[in-house]
Amino acid sequence: MILILSTRSDTHAAAVLRVLAARGADAVLADLSDFPRAATVAMRYDGGASSAELSLADGRRIDLHTCTAIWWRRPQPFVLHDQVQRATHRNFAYNECLEAFAGLWQTLEPLWINHPTRDEVAARKAFQLRIAQGVGLRIPRTLITNDPVAARVFAEALGGRCIYKAFSATVTEWRETRLLGERERGQFDAVRYAPVIFQEYIEGTDLRVTVIGERIFPAAIHAHESRYQVDFRMDMMHARTEATTLAPETEGKLRAFMRRLGLVYGAIDLRRTKGGEDVFLEINPSGQWLFIEERTKQPITEALADVCLSTCAPKPTPRRMPRARHLTRVSAAS
Repeated sequence: MILILSTRSDTHAAAVLRVLAARGADAVLADLSDFPRAATVAMRYDGGASSAELSLADGRRIDLHTCTAIWWRRPQPFVLHDQVQRATHRNFAYNECLEAFAGLWQTLEPLWINHPTRDEVAARKAFQLRIAQGVGLRIPRTLITNDPVAARVFAEALGGRCIYKAFSATVTEWRETRLLGERERGQFDAVRYAPVIFQEYIEGTDLRVTVIGERIFPAAIHAHESRYQVDFRMDMMHARTEATTLAPETEGKLRAFMRRLGLVYGAIDLRRTKGGEDVFLEINPSGQWLFIEERTKQPITEALADVCLSTCAPKPTPRRMPRARHLTRVSAAS
């Protein structure tokens, strides 16, 4: 049993499910937004035995202890019953759901892609940068602060080569990476409302490196040829994308980086300078890859399915026991 935790509209999860189905694997997607309204969980402890079962909205029951792999793809927030209306009651009910599932995940020992705790920690940008430094990757000069004075001094020291970005961005609240311009230089006081990431702008070619287990799929994204060279996500349709290679030294550092974070999967963004040096920018532990696969033909979906199936060892072919006289002869010969 392979369990994928995501939303039904997730095209990446659907792509992997198709490959797993073609290979005859028993794989299912669970959308946590069905809990607790349309789905249930039951954890039982009796003497020395324990069990954990999910009952999905479609009626399927999953014995979680039989899962050989769980892909922590894009788990959704819980959606409470409409009957729970008071704000304090809703906060209580949501926290109870969170506590139950957070404890549940820790009791399971499948192959996690990635383990929820490690995934959450690895997504923290400040932590990523420190780990990248620790394995020898070059990172941009960076300041994370809500101090307007510190931000102004840092930006002025970089001249016109400073970018700023947020810690998070969603479809509804999109925040692309931007170069710090004259208009922003008059707004440093707004930094006091929340910390901002300021970084040295590294000019060059974007690299999206998808790491799955021991396999690495590097792609070059030529955002400098598009309408917005600072952040390739803003004009991906016009950013030429092609497969590329990494220096063995860089591959080694990225593998060490993934080991330090305890991740099986990660989408890493680098920037390759004109001099050929690869500079680490960030990692998304659940980043997208289909746009890379479509343009480069790299078998990323297949590789992810391979990892999901890696713990599903084929049953050994039954072997006929040798006759007793053969055993006697072997024993005598030895």
